[in-house]
Amino acid sequence: MYAVWAAAVADFDGTRPDGSGIPPERAGDTSREACAWLVEKAAREADLSVPPDEGRVHADSYWITAPGSDPSEEEVVGFLQLRHELNDFLREIGGHIGYSVCPARRRQGHASRALRLALGRARELGLSRVMLTCDDLNTASYRTIEGSGGVLADVRDGSAYGYDLVRHYWIEL
Repeated sequence: MYAVWAAAVADFDGTRPDGSGIPPERAGDTSREACAWLVEKAAREADLSVPPDEGRVHADSYWITAPGSDPSEEEVVGFLQLRHELNDFLREIGGHIGYSVCPARRRQGHASRALRLALGRARELGLSRVMLTCDDLNTASYRTIEGSGGVLADVRDGSAYGYDLVRHYWIEL
């Protein structure tokens, strides 16, 4: 599975994929060690018996997959993270759900499919509504959110966190 993960990370050309759990300082690192570290980090963040690291919350991390060029093999086409609660940063920038699709695999329905599955998992967790955010200029993302029932709450200045204008949506579950 390492090779398909590394190919997906490489497709982002050194930028950090949203929802991947990859911190900015490790963006673009496609090494086996980076993959192993990320899998271990994801397992730790999903484990409710372990307190989350400082500034983090419990979260479920997923690789969005689809059939590859060989239909018998899956490839990673994106990433999604479902955070179980919101901290200050997530209230302003990240929301409950963050996702990204590899540039080469966009406009194929992968984000919508993954978001539907994440909303089902959010219901299982007992959440009554979830917040999603996206860059104000990211038309594809806000159309995906709106297509999944997202209602725009507001648009905020994200410059305090190094972002531009950020759209905030709520989806009632």
